[in-house]
Amino acid sequence: MTKAVYPGSFDPITHGHCDLVERAARQFDQVVVAIANNINKQTMFTVDERVELAEKVLAHLPNVTVISVTGLIVDFTEQQGATAILRGLRAVSDFEFEFQLASMNRNLKPDIETLFMTPAEQYAYISSSLVKEVARFNGDVSMFLHPLVLERVKQKLAAQ
Repeated sequence: MTKAVYPGSFDPITHGHCDLVERAARQFDQVVVAIANNINKQTMFTVDERVELAEKVLAHLPNVTVISVTGLIVDFTEQQGATAILRGLRAVSDFEFEFQLASMNRNLKPDIETLFMTPAEQYAYISSSLVKEVARFNGDVSMFLHPLVLERVKQKLAAQ
């Protein structure tokens, strides 16, 4: 059985994230979406809210599970019995940081591979940070988010 881990903050989960998960789910027997609880990041949603949203928008994929994670992704990947870490590359600017992560992870756990995937062209410029920024200024982000996620973003912004 092939198993991969797709880590990230997913704050919020976008169509770009879902695109990568759906495509990965066709390539691997199992995909674990690992939602990072990074205490150094200011997030819009709590880790539990991000897990809940991801579970709901990815529910149509029977071979995908969503789990929150703290600590090193290579350790989590090994604990999950996965052999690959999936990372999305939107632009060349992502590559340097992702290359450093992949190199460090390979050094820590040589048996775990990092695989890079590019999003579909219509999602190549989307990031959760950019979506949140546009939404904070009342811009239309409906084309980037599942309707459930869009509603939750609007609720969060209205409560601020």
